Amino acid sequence: QVQLVESGGGLVQPGGSLELSCAASGSIFSINSMGWYRQPPGKQRELVAHITSGGRINYADSVKGRFTISRDNAKNTVYLQMNSLKPEDTAVYYCHLEDYSDYERLEYWGQGTQVTVSS
Repeated sequence: QVQLVESGGGLVQPGGSLELSCAASGSIFSINSMGWYRQPPGKQRELVAHITSGGRINYADSVKGRFTISRDNAKNTVYLQMNSLKPEDTAVYYCHLEDYSDYERLEYWGQGTQVTVSS
């Protein structure tokens, strides 16, 4: 019923920039949180950043000051502007949605998009 479509991944040199986007479609409640996780090769999935429909933002310490998360509530779309990219940012990035009704929490994941930072 809910689909998350990610775009913007690719190959970039160290110090470069990429912008990821994720558009959620389907039956989505007004109160929700959208964000990004990533899974580097051989490591566990970790939170990158998330932003609530009210605008509250959290960043992982490893990306603070380099990445910026934003969203368009009307479009249910979240963006991740990634600057000053490092090789350690290489990972599969997953869009994540937590959707809140009056009585339950729903959770959805995108399929992931590869970000590779390499010379």
